[in-house]
Amino acid sequence: MQILSLMGEVMDLNQWMVLCMFLGFIYLLFRGIPVAYALVGISLVFIVIGEFILDPNRRIIEEFIEYDRVRLTYQRLAAVGGRFFGGTINNPVLVALPMFIFMGLMLDQSGVAQRMMRSMQVLFGAVRGGLALSVMLIGIILAASTGVIGASVVLLGVMGIPTMLEQNYNSPVAAGTVAASGTLGILIPPSIMLVIMSDQLAISLGDLFMGALLPGLMLGGLYVVYLIVYGLINPDAMPLPENREPVSMKIIGEVALSVLPPFSLIMLVLGSIFFGFATPTEASGLGALGATLLALFSKNLNMPVFKEVMLQTLKTSGYIVGIFITASFFAFVLRRYGGDEIIEGIVLGAFDNPYMVVGFILFIIFCLGFLLDWIEITLIIMPLMLPVIQSLELAVNGFGVVGDPSVVWFAILVAVTLQTSFLTPPVGFALFYLKGVCPPEVTLGHIYRGVIPFVLLQLFGLGLVFAFPALTTWLPAVAYGN
Repeated sequence: MQILSLMGEVMDLNQWMVLCMFLGFIYLLFRGIPVAYALVGISLVFIVIGEFILDPNRRIIEEFIEYDRVRLTYQRLAAVGGRFFGGTINNPVLVALPMFIFMGLMLDQSGVAQRMMRSMQVLFGAVRGGLALSVMLIGIILAASTGVIGASVVLLGVMGIPTMLEQNYNSPVAAGTVAASGTLGILIPPSIMLVIMSDQLAISLGDLFMGALLPGLMLGGLYVVYLIVYGLINPDAMPLPENREPVSMKIIGEVALSVLPPFSLIMLVLGSIFFGFATPTEASGLGALGATLLALFSKNLNMPVFKEVMLQTLKTSGYIVGIFITASFFAFVLRRYGGDEIIEGIVLGAFDNPYMVVGFILFIIFCLGFLLDWIEITLIIMPLMLPVIQSLELAVNGFGVVGDPSVVWFAILVAVTLQTSFLTPPVGFALFYLKGVCPPEVTLGHIYRGVIPFVLLQLFGLGLVFAFPALTTWLPAVAYGN
């Protein structure tokens, strides 16, 4: 295999630099250095070594402080920095990023989720595992209307876990349900991860939104089926409440009224894209306005709340854009020294079958999810893998409408794979969000055990999307074919 032969041969200086860059970046992360600082720091170190110390033939030169060479190299580096910053700030696709973040945070203030939880608890009270089903269904609705993982996990954890524990639910089941349902927002559109993927892969954001909808709903459906079956097999883990209120038309009406506001917001955002009334960027503005109106009508919006939402939107957007710029710089330095060619040669040389190559890439991304956040993986790995996917000439049916169906399919596969990164230790952010709001009796061990079945379900869903690419290309073709 190509990997073994590469390890067995004496690597040239470029290959050593690329390898040392990756190892240095991982080392800095484990030392607790912030991601953005680690990316830009390791990139600067290696570009100084490559541009100021080594000659074009990669031999150490004695006159490396020669004025003209230093001046020209500095000018090139300054131009590169300006290009990265200006290209990111002026990118029209990324305009949707702060809008969707604002929409999710504002919806969190509207009280919609609290009303849904109260009404659904009564509706599903007579069903075994009804509380878990309520949390899961609310998580699916929030995923389709917010797309902010931290807010969803914290909100569901605060509302759902104490109630489930009072009803004598098994602690791992309660924790796993909340963690898994809260992470659906990274896949079900509108998703900020899909916005970034659209930019990095240079494909339509509308194709990604429509392509991710069916896999996201399918994954939510697998979670619901699992909870129902598990409740039947192990009734002691999800007991029925002692005092159950009978279902009436009044309760059904309350559920309908509580679901109507977020459903209207979903239709405003995704419906406007699906029916061609607005671009995804324009739809993000509609979503932000709709979430603000919901919070206003619910009488939960005042000036301090508005300021806090604006501040959190600014912080989150700044964090992502900061990593965006530094990760682009990191990828530029990798390409400067042939990192993309080295990685492409390793991946393509691993297997002869193109679909096994895709599976190998997904396995690498799954393993990286244990160590890295989805943002770093999306910004560093995805651009390096794009030429590999395009060179494979995969037979993915785009129904004559989807521009590059193989890349859309691959992007959704990666998105499903990256869902596991929120639930896998040691860098499972959903686990730490949840631990921060759980009652003291729910330990990190309970949370780890609770998410294992949902990680397996995610991998099963990944297998379905891998086996049936039409799950990702049929809906975009229907949406844009008319």
